[in-house]
Amino acid sequence: MPVLGTKLHIPSPRRQLVPRPRLTDRLVAEQGSMPRLILLSAPAGFGKTTLLTQWLAAGKPGRDGSDPVPPSRRVAWLSLDAEDGDLRRFLDHLIAAVRTRSPQVGTEATALLETDGAVPAEAVLVSLVNDLDELAGPTVLALDDYHVIDSPAVHEAVTFLLDHLPPQVTVALTTRADPPLPLARLRSRGELLELRATDLRFTPGEADALLNQVMGLGLGPPQVAALETRTEGWAVGLQLAALSARGRAGDPAGIGSFVEAFTGSHRFVLDYLVEEVLDHQPDDVRRFLLDTAVLEQMTGGLCDALTGLSDGQQRLDALERANLFVVPLDDHRYWYRYHHLFADALRARLRAQHPDRVPELHLSASRWHAEHGTLQDAFTHAVAGGHVEQAADLLELAVADLRKHRQDRTLRNWLRALPADVLRRRPLLATALAWTRLTEGDLDGVAAWLDAAEAAGPRAGLRDGSAQAEAARALEKELRALPATIAVYRASVAQARGDIDGTVAHARRARTLAGPDDHLARGAAAGFLGLAAWAAGDLPTAADTFADAVRHLHAAGDVTDELGATVVLAGIWLARGRPAEARRLYERALAAAERRPGPVLSSTGDLHVGLADVLREQGDLDAAAAHLRAAQELGERGSLLENSHRWHMAMAGLRQAQGDLDGAVQLLDEAQRLYLPGFFPDVRPIPAARARIRIVQDRLSDAQDWARERGVAAADPPAYLAEFDQLTLARLLIARHRSGPDPAGPDAGIEAAVGLLDRLVEAAQAAGRGGGLVEARMVRALAHRAAGEDDAAFADLAAALTTGVAAGYTRLFLDEGPPMEELLRAATRSRAAAPWAEHAAALLRAAQRGPRSAAPVAPADDGLSDRELEVLRLLSTDLTGPEVARRLFVSVNTLRTHTKHIFTKLDVNTRRAAVRRAGELHLL
Repeated sequence: MPVLGTKLHIPSPRRQLVPRPRLTDRLVAEQGSMPRLILLSAPAGFGKTTLLTQWLAAGKPGRDGSDPVPPSRRVAWLSLDAEDGDLRRFLDHLIAAVRTRSPQVGTEATALLETDGAVPAEAVLVSLVNDLDELAGPTVLALDDYHVIDSPAVHEAVTFLLDHLPPQVTVALTTRADPPLPLARLRSRGELLELRATDLRFTPGEADALLNQVMGLGLGPPQVAALETRTEGWAVGLQLAALSARGRAGDPAGIGSFVEAFTGSHRFVLDYLVEEVLDHQPDDVRRFLLDTAVLEQMTGGLCDALTGLSDGQQRLDALERANLFVVPLDDHRYWYRYHHLFADALRARLRAQHPDRVPELHLSASRWHAEHGTLQDAFTHAVAGGHVEQAADLLELAVADLRKHRQDRTLRNWLRALPADVLRRRPLLATALAWTRLTEGDLDGVAAWLDAAEAAGPRAGLRDGSAQAEAARALEKELRALPATIAVYRASVAQARGDIDGTVAHARRARTLAGPDDHLARGAAAGFLGLAAWAAGDLPTAADTFADAVRHLHAAGDVTDELGATVVLAGIWLARGRPAEARRLYERALAAAERRPGPVLSSTGDLHVGLADVLREQGDLDAAAAHLRAAQELGERGSLLENSHRWHMAMAGLRQAQGDLDGAVQLLDEAQRLYLPGFFPDVRPIPAARARIRIVQDRLSDAQDWARERGVAAADPPAYLAEFDQLTLARLLIARHRSGPDPAGPDAGIEAAVGLLDRLVEAAQAAGRGGGLVEARMVRALAHRAAGEDDAAFADLAAALTTGVAAGYTRLFLDEGPPMEELLRAATRSRAAAPWAEHAAALLRAAQRGPRSAAPVAPADDGLSDRELEVLRLLSTDLTGPEVARRLFVSVNTLRTHTKHIFTKLDVNTRRAAVRRAGELHLL
């Protein structure tokens, strides 16, 4: 959605303001001496915004005492509102504010925001900081009304910005309460300049200037002192007192009596003075003030829509000239707002005197905003006025744009603002709410709202004016695709519940409902058919069908999901026992992702994670660690929501290979927290992976608790979705047998394990699931060894090694720990002449090298590599980032990775700082 221009303009100062050099002189503006943060923190009505605008507009005196020189500083102004709590919206508006003064800044940052997936906050801010560093002269990023922000994500982004600002850039905040930013750290470093209520209170001299020079009251020093004392220098209280006293101009006794009677708290004083101000206004002015009180921002045409008159712009200009709490919001004095407290009082009076007018006024405002294309304001007024059907119409028009720009918080908030019965009658909104339930893991909620969407029946698109023509067309498209979308969501719920038949039925229905050119719906349908085949253990069909889904994604131009589908295809190939093929798929997809110009695709990190896990299995722990580092550096912007748990699972596997078993369990716990059902078959349940580590640790009671909670038993028939659990149970039974006599009998546990494994081997072999077959034979070899049946153990081990090691399996064997190592040694002693014994010897050599202890997220050492020095030398030139990448014959993404490592090692945050630091260290 476009940014309202008035959010990005410094409010124009009133025609008459009280000069406050004691404050503006403290806000140093000289380059090199600007603090990192200027904080104006005080309750409402203390003149924070006014003071900030005075300082920003103030120039330095001329050298010869002539008029002040216009300020050389560059100002990016952003007036915040509650919706800016959405991180993507905040970053978008912040960049837009900077670009109003420096259009060359933020091009890459804007492109990063336009990527699919989660907001790449750190990457956006790094790009913005680098661009700011290139600007000459001081720059101020002014964030007005920061107290409306309640989002931890936005606070983290601002903290990152404060930590990495170039020295010539300052952030200035106005707020009613201290924000959760690192104020103590900035204060201790001398990088914070604070002005608070005690600073902002008007002094007697400033109060005299306001009351007598600006307001023309002609009060004597005792009267000025009385009002200053009784308002405690509160700017709004003084101004309201002056307006009330001005009605008694020419009556010294009346003014004196008024000053004597003036007392009370801010709230009561405000109520009293507004009554006094309103009572002294002509009827037409009072009516105009009340009719427009519901507006947050005003312009002439909008006011006319509410008042039924045609002189709104002239009245706004007149109110400003009369200092009647009207604040201009742009240089052309086209948009205005009332002072917040004055507006609150007007609205209270409106509700008290004309409650029936409030819904009518909000509806008029909503219609005006809808006609002028500002859907968010139109929706807000419709809800405030209780016009929920109008609000629902507007939300339907906005759904496509909100999804396109991933304004998930806004969409969720808008949906929550509407009654449930209204949403149930509108299939598009009911489906949108179902989607929010899916991302929260509330499967019952998804199904209930999809039922509501289907029960609501078809709905025609809205016919609207030209301002909403594009939104209306997008709505028509959303409504046409809705039946297929509902069927896809139902397939997702069925899959999350393990209902393979239901997944297939809903996916086939989605494919039938989708139009021939609706490649997204057809791709989603084919994808779920492929996933269902995977869940059923039919891996050849799964691979073929999911490949068809990828072709549809390619036809739709959805490159992110097309390459992200590699996660599924590689998983299928791993299940077929082909790690090398899975690695080839990941490497090819990752190369394609890095070749693409522009921002990093939001599935690139997922490809790094998948490749890391395959490399770990093949025993290349250093390479696996490097890819996990790369994924971590990409952060949220490099991972689709449904894959956010995978990094922790892959890292857990690496930790286990490195010997840190407790660390691996902690990572699996975090993976479980992030896991979202409904996107992929749960073929490797996280609780079972945790139980396997507990078995290796000989913490069998923990593993037994898992088996009891999971309800898995040795007598269960084989099933692909249960295979991982059943192989884990077999390991538990073997470990219990090794630990001592089983209460059920000397051989009951191991016999049950062998019987279960016999069935698993037969099922995997019949279905062509090579991965499951290698693992089942390997575990059965351990079972036979524990039972003293060495010939059977060596036969199974030979089959597992011959197939598995050649295919690329290493950690599958070594993660079994000492029992496997003992079996491998026994095999090499008694079967040394067998062809497969060399595989056993190779695994023993790998085990003897010991676990690698270097953590994949450890910081790099201080020295720069030769490649990083080469990159640094090119960074010191005038070449742009893409030009440097071309010179090095690498992708822009790879260049970013090198640059990040350089910044970390040199302890800098920008390209210019890196070059400067390299010069100091004689590296260039």
